[in-house]
Amino acid sequence: MTRRLAAELFGTFVLVFAGTGAIVFDSVNPGKIGHVGIALTFGLVVLAMAYAVGSVSGAHLNPAVTVGLWAARRVPGRQVLPFVAVQVAGAFAASGLLFAMYPDHPTLGATLPHGPAWHSFVLEVWLTAVLVFVILAVTVADPAVRPLGGVIVGAVIGLEALFAGPISGASMNPARSLAPAVASARLEHLWVYLVAPLVGALAAIPACAVIHQPGCCREGACR
Repeated sequence: MTRRLAAELFGTFVLVFAGTGAIVFDSVNPGKIGHVGIALTFGLVVLAMAYAVGSVSGAHLNPAVTVGLWAARRVPGRQVLPFVAVQVAGAFAASGLLFAMYPDHPTLGATLPHGPAWHSFVLEVWLTAVLVFVILAVTVADPAVRPLGGVIVGAVIGLEALFAGPISGASMNPARSLAPAVASARLEHLWVYLVAPLVGALAAIPACAVIHQPGCCREGACR
């Protein structure tokens, strides 16, 4: 368990520092990275961490993913709170480092709605549901497909960030949104990014069960 927690902390730190760092670096050097570059950063860092720490912890890197996998009986309940705690700690370490580098930055990469908050809420539910559905589906796919899980999940995150980033920020991850929001004191819409991903993660489970064979989301269920 110690190695698993260390893997989740490290992986989430790398994810949040690279992803929100790309947003910060682009804002202080306009045009150097751009929206496409930011989306690719999020997708590629998840891909890299999936293979770097996935064999140790499963590379959840996201409280919504952990909760979704627990609800699907893929991880035991005793693992949920420790995983979420270290994911949040890793995210705060990343935002703390960015704050030390750019103390005057107004958002530190926090996710903020561009338009009505409910638009972002709906998008975040949908985006997270698709993400968790893909994670569940890949783990019950043909054996030849499963080794490509990191590529597939990273591609989904990059794709969703490409088209939804300009509206909601495409967080899909409460830890990724919480840390920069607190570090930059931008808390006005934080509830959207804490609640919506959890709702989306839970919504993915019946969708997976309907589309795939009955009980697919409980394959390898914890005992």
